[in-house]
Amino acid sequence: MDIKKFWSAILAQNEQEIREYFHQEAYVNWHCTNEHFNVDEFVVANCEYPGNWDGIVERVETIEDLIITVTLVYPKERNISFHVTSFIKIKNDKIVSMDEYWADDENAPQWRLDKHIGTAIR
Repeated sequence: MDIKKFWSAILAQNEQEIREYFHQEAYVNWHCTNEHFNVDEFVVANCEYPGNWDGIVERVETIEDLIITVTLVYPKERNISFHVTSFIKIKNDKIVSMDEYWADDENAPQWRLDKHIGTAIR
């Protein structure tokens, strides 16, 4: 499975192409919002999300039948951004499960800034 093409389909909100990557009985869990989706529900949640999106796959790790990605996701106008860590289980070159953790990209909290600890990653 070409994980970067998968992410391109996700970011383009291409329903037809997204479906091709999933086993019929697959599921997706969004742990940060406590949501469990079947493939049809995931396609609705992804493709009907407002706005036009883009992103960059920053890291890919593969362990046997598990692909782990870290992806920077942002709207085309780049006014906000998110990082999503995805654990994607593959069987016969199709996704059978995906567990995702979405986080808003924000500044460090004021209490840490006040302590002058840490430095910017980028």
